[in-house]
Amino acid sequence: MRKGDATKAKILDETARQAALKGFGAVSLNDVAGAVGLSKSGLFKHFESKEAMELVALEREFDRFVDFVWTPVLDLPQGRPRLERIFELWLDWSEVERAAGGCLIMAASIELDDQPGPLRDLLQRRVRQWRRTLAREVKALRDPELSDDEAAVFVFQMKSYVLGHNDARRMLEDAGARRIATASFAALMDRAATR
Repeated sequence: MRKGDATKAKILDETARQAALKGFGAVSLNDVAGAVGLSKSGLFKHFESKEAMELVALEREFDRFVDFVWTPVLDLPQGRPRLERIFELWLDWSEVERAAGGCLIMAASIELDDQPGPLRDLLQRRVRQWRRTLAREVKALRDPELSDDEAAVFVFQMKSYVLGHNDARRMLEDAGARRIATASFAALMDRAATR
């Protein structure tokens, strides 16, 4: 990796880390620059504006999420085996991969839910894309396939279990959070497969 690319990656990592901890609105260029050993003007050698830097950081974080949660399951059979692994990896993402600062995607969803603009637009587009991907997988849980509405309800509940796990583990320090989330998700799949 070239020095400029490595510096840009450090900037994006730091922007994502700070935004996950305190929100995009509270991330300052001075804080990011100082953390990566640059001047504020040094950041502008890599990004034309704070918003451009934040957009790339959020897009990159979503790409990382997809690489972490989706890419490893592509060789698994569609349906239950793949969905079980996706859920497991999604929990790993919040527990291990993004443990220090939390998940930027979850944090941004809370921060940006009522703030129109390019960051929110990007987040909406990527979350909708992820939901569509999951819905396609969910439909394969049984034959005949689940309906669009059934798949949408399943995806909603699946994400609710991830969010509930994150809250129980991070906020309440509940050591049993993963076990409960996994059991809840297994029961959801059982119900969806037998209707």
